[in-house]
Amino acid sequence: MSLSRSAKNRLALAAVSLAALMFGLEISSVPVILPTLERQLHGDLRDMQWVMNAYTLACTTVLMAAGTLADRYGRRRVFVISVIAFGLTSLLCGLTQSMPVLIGGRFLQGLAGGAMLTSQFAILSHQFRDGRERSRAFAVFGIVFGFGLGFGPIIGGAIVALSNWHWVFLVHAPLALLTWSMIAVGAEESREAQSHRLDVGGLSTLSLGVLGLTYYITQAPESGYADPILLSVLAFAASSLIAFAWVEKRHAHPMFDFGVFRIREFSGAIMGSIGMNFSFWPFMIYLPIYFQSALGYDAVTAGMALLAYTLPTLAMPPLAERWSARYRPAWIIPLGLFAIGLGFIAMRYGSAAADASWMTMLPGALLAGCGLGLTNTPVSNTTTASVPASRTGMASGIDMSARLITLAINIALMGLILVAGIAAHLRSVYGAALDGAQLRALAGRVAAGDVGALHSMALSGDAQTVAREALVHGFGWVLWYGGIGVCVLAALSLTIFAPMRRAGAQAAQAPACGR
Repeated sequence: MSLSRSAKNRLALAAVSLAALMFGLEISSVPVILPTLERQLHGDLRDMQWVMNAYTLACTTVLMAAGTLADRYGRRRVFVISVIAFGLTSLLCGLTQSMPVLIGGRFLQGLAGGAMLTSQFAILSHQFRDGRERSRAFAVFGIVFGFGLGFGPIIGGAIVALSNWHWVFLVHAPLALLTWSMIAVGAEESREAQSHRLDVGGLSTLSLGVLGLTYYITQAPESGYADPILLSVLAFAASSLIAFAWVEKRHAHPMFDFGVFRIREFSGAIMGSIGMNFSFWPFMIYLPIYFQSALGYDAVTAGMALLAYTLPTLAMPPLAERWSARYRPAWIIPLGLFAIGLGFIAMRYGSAAADASWMTMLPGALLAGCGLGLTNTPVSNTTTASVPASRTGMASGIDMSARLITLAINIALMGLILVAGIAAHLRSVYGAALDGAQLRALAGRVAAGDVGALHSMALSGDAQTVAREALVHGFGWVLWYGGIGVCVLAALSLTIFAPMRRAGAQAAQAPACGR
């Protein structure tokens, strides 16, 4: 029995939404289990960074390539392959008993997730051609994706409490199977008759450059910033990024057309993409460590505390849309970024309070979450609306790449700053009792949440209290970095948008002057 078009559309929308839920959960539920992974798989801070960054960097690597491959070989085909791969790699992550295998599995999972995310948008655009139906479909997709991001922390914490960390990954296997069965029946195949060739040169040079830079930032605190091998990696990364710019300027159909950055609306919005992932999302990787190790919360309580950070991101987009229509994104995007920055500064003081708890962190967390919610949707809409219709796909790809690259680099940078802050506090307490190598090693263990790390050293004072104080001190450094950095990006966005605001104000006054 053949299904009606409306029934097929509903199945396709359900499948795409379920895939969006899985992708969102893999971003926001995993941070809650990182302290558990550190204990059970005997990892350190670098391992926890790579558990997240392997997924992020893989998504970045495949993002633009998947769109080209989907256009050429079929959007549904690429989506089905990526969903099956996501389910299989989730099984690999869930069944592993070693940190290196988990990191490798996360990279493969990220490749599948990035391809899955890219083909979702193409399927929805083809399946729902009527304007009203398409808006409704994308609204449902956004709600489900937002649910995965917003409630991921409590879902991850609940899974650990009721079962074990393995099921945070294993749960995606049956969900992927269900997604595949619905998309196989509901989605129509589509492809582009004149698809462009894959930009292999641009893809490889950008990926290698970002990977090398992230590796240097992650490894340098332990090996030393002047380590010859790391310096060679840094030089290779810089050369790769220079080569990327050279390749893209000479490619007939580049994945990054640098000409769009001359459009002020686009560049101002990209500052928003960078700002959100400069502070808000990378800090979510470390916030569970603060809740569990500095405050002593269990995984469920930490997940509940994180809801104050994530839920405002779901509540604010409707308001952001109304304000953008009334006041223009040129005001709303910088406003959202400033709110994130002020939220981080408020969390800095809340985390250092004498009676610190999730309540002292609440005002800053809510403010940062509201800022993210104000920024996200206007950024996505502005980056695509500010360029010619023929370049919307590329503009969307640049937007997503800017987000993921900034996220990967700042996960590493925040870890570096956290370790440096912890080491500075330990040095102020113990002075010459610890040499440089011991200090770096202990700071790395404390940064990973091991507040008992100092017990093995013959040091004066309450070792656990000192470790907690050092962790809080390190988090203070990270919060200052995130807050001040995103405020600087907000100011840049405001400056770039300035001519657009003046043009809008003149256009609004023109009818009144004419009368």
